[in-house]
Amino acid sequence: MKLENSRIIVTGGSLGIGKETAKSLVEKGAKVIITGRDAGRLEQAASEIGAFPVVADVSDDDDNDKTIEQAKTQLGGLDCLVNNAGIGVTKPLLEASREDFRKIFEVNVYGAAMIAQRAAKIFVEQNHGTIVNIASTAALKGYENGSVYSASKFALRSMSECWRAELRKHNVRIIQVNPSLVTTAFGQTDRTERPEQENKLRSKEIAHTIISALEMDDRGFIPEVTVHATNPW
Repeated sequence: MKLENSRIIVTGGSLGIGKETAKSLVEKGAKVIITGRDAGRLEQAASEIGAFPVVADVSDDDDNDKTIEQAKTQLGGLDCLVNNAGIGVTKPLLEASREDFRKIFEVNVYGAAMIAQRAAKIFVEQNHGTIVNIASTAALKGYENGSVYSASKFALRSMSECWRAELRKHNVRIIQVNPSLVTTAFGQTDRTERPEQENKLRSKEIAHTIISALEMDDRGFIPEVTVHATNPW
């Protein structure tokens, strides 16, 4: 995929992996929309990196419609969706509520599916496109107190596999990226970025992975890639 002048949506683009990925895409010459729920933070991030801000929540289908319409208006179309928006909760099974599961699945599963559905309709019609699903190593292996979050990422991984089976014949690439622990604001109640640590992954490593996968010629694609810190101990 040639990134210069490509038209890309990055959901959850005001912080962390989303923001760093959008920044790298803009530097490659892409036209990028970033979405997020906090208007002030989103507009500041967009101004910093040269992206178009769209205040939107992937768990709201009216917002998903708005995001796609803004891609058509602001970017002139769509070539790639980076499905990055996600939330998490860490609770043992004995304490997790139905509402905990519902809240996480609304964003990580249902929201990811609904914005992808809208993008896929465009991609099928034009006979090309790429969807990048940002999952987690929690999509590969469960862990203590991870029932809610890990289940949502296992579901996203399953959807990635199904979408590949459905969409490859339309030249649509589905790429899943599984980061391990990254020093971002993810899981922070005040949404402040964690300080970088010499031996821990940064958003830059994940953005590098996404860019590298996207830049492969469209005749091929990387179905799934997992990123670990070399020595996090």
